[in-house]
Amino acid sequence: MLILQRIGDHLLRWMRVLLRGPQAKPPPWGADGLTAIALAVAVIVASMFILDARASAWALHLPRWLVAEADEITNFGLSGYFLYPLGFILLGLAAIWTPWLPRGAQGTLAALSARLGFLFVAIGLPGLFVTIVKRIIGRARPYVGPQDDPFAYMPFIWRPEYASMPSGHATTATAAAIAIGAIWPRMRGVMWIYALVIMSTRVVINVHHPSDVLAGALVGIVGALMVRRWFAARRLVFSAADLRAYRWPSRARMKALGRALVAG
Repeated sequence: MLILQRIGDHLLRWMRVLLRGPQAKPPPWGADGLTAIALAVAVIVASMFILDARASAWALHLPRWLVAEADEITNFGLSGYFLYPLGFILLGLAAIWTPWLPRGAQGTLAALSARLGFLFVAIGLPGLFVTIVKRIIGRARPYVGPQDDPFAYMPFIWRPEYASMPSGHATTATAAAIAIGAIWPRMRGVMWIYALVIMSTRVVINVHHPSDVLAGALVGIVGALMVRRWFAARRLVFSAADLRAYRWPSRARMKALGRALVAG
């Protein structure tokens, strides 16, 4: 019961921190960012008219071995591969926190929790948004009906076969690429290769149109960037001046935390 109380108290403390008013003002989006979003929307709409039906026909004629491999790979775009480990680690950090720890150790735990919390929210929140919106939109998946109709919609039907736009896998993959790349810049290249592979598999196995994947990518990118700005405005994880991530706790601080936990 004591551990559960610690976890509850720690999570409530972090909820209050995240929901408090902004402490600083991040730089504005700028005309370039808004133009990029507008162009992305235009590409998505154009894809619905030009590319979607052709891509479905192309996917149906791919070799079976390629589709089978893509079907295995695409599962790595599920949000649980990120959210479950992050959630368990966050709960573990909450369980070991106590007010009797030295102030330096508490600060290190807070820094770790903030960074992992950012990853959890930046990946999970866009995915949650898409999970709801795609069922409201009700776009048919490419395999519905005898022939793919990119303009077949049944809004508010809440059936998996009518939950094609946006792609949840694409949202998760791109949100993860943005979030992980924001904290570990050296990982950006690897994460974007991962995101592009996951996005392509959704078309190869014929469960999404290209426009679904592009729409999911747009939501994932914008959503993760908005979460980063939210954290930066509260001086958490990122600098409000330039949105760069603060440094991780040093090795010395991590060792001091370990000693404090062992001594406690």
